Amino acid sequence: MSTRREAREHVMQALYAHEQSGGDANHIVHTLLNPELDDDPKTRTFAEELFRTTLETKETVNEIIRDHAANWDLERITAVDRALLRMATTELLKFEEIPPKVSIDEAIEIGKRYSTNDSGPFINGVLDSVLMDLHRQGRLDKSGRGLVGMDTIRERAQSE
Repeated sequence: MSTRREAREHVMQALYAHEQSGGDANHIVHTLLNPELDDDPKTRTFAEELFRTTLETKETVNEIIRDHAANWDLERITAVDRALLRMATTELLKFEEIPPKVSIDEAIEIGKRYSTNDSGPFINGVLDSVLMDLHRQGRLDKSGRGLVGMDTIRERAQSE
C-alpha cells in the first residue's frame, strides 16, 4: 500500500519531468504516476489530482511564490524545489481537507531527500510566508481534517 508521502514524491518527479520535457500531462500520469501507485487506487487518485491541479494553477501559484521568495527569481530556484513549492502552494489553495502543516512538512521532508542541503530551510521559509499571507487574504479554504492547526495559524497572524 502506498502512502501520501510516496504519492507526493511521485508528483514532484512528474512535475519535474513535465517542466523539463514539456511533455503531455496524460502521458506523464500514465507512465510516472499510475504504474508506481497502482497498488493503491485511492493514493493514485490523490496523486493524479494533485499533479493535474498543480499544472492548472501554475501561473497563479508562480505569482504567489514570486511574492514570497525574497531576492530569488523563480527560474533560479532549483527545479525540484520549484516543483515542491508549486505542489505545496496548490495544496494550501485547493485541497481543503489537507492541513497546512501537513502540506508544508511534506514539502520540506521531500526537499531534504531529493534536493540540496539548503532546500529544507528555504522551502520552509517560503511556504511559511505564503501560508501567513494566504490566511490574511482569506484564501485558506479548509474544512474537515484540513482545519487541524488553523487556530495556531490565526494566533500567529494576529501576533504579527
